[in-house]
Amino acid sequence: MSEPAEPRKRRLDLEPDTVERDLIKLVLTVVELLRQLMERQALRRVDEGDLSEDQEERIGLTLMLLDDRMTELRDRYGLRPEDLNLDLGPLGPLLWQPPRRPGP
Repeated sequence: MSEPAEPRKRRLDLEPDTVERDLIKLVLTVVELLRQLMERQALRRVDEGDLSEDQEERIGLTLMLLDDRMTELRDRYGLRPEDLNLDLGPLGPLLWQPPRRPGP
């Protein structure tokens, strides 16, 4: 006998009455993926000493502003950061998430 299938979490399910929110979720997921890639690239370049102090400052400020705007849009549409992390089945989650720290 097989066990009942557990519903997959964090999949994009488009419904006619939630299409705007789902579209925003998809767009924000793509933007978050790009933000993470840009952040990793910037950190690599900082570690290698490829950037001037001014460039490091500008990149840091840009990434902070992007994070603020992402937070505003998630809040406007009632989304949490983990809502943007699509389940890719056997490949695992789409987005990298830092390990959670144990609570107090």
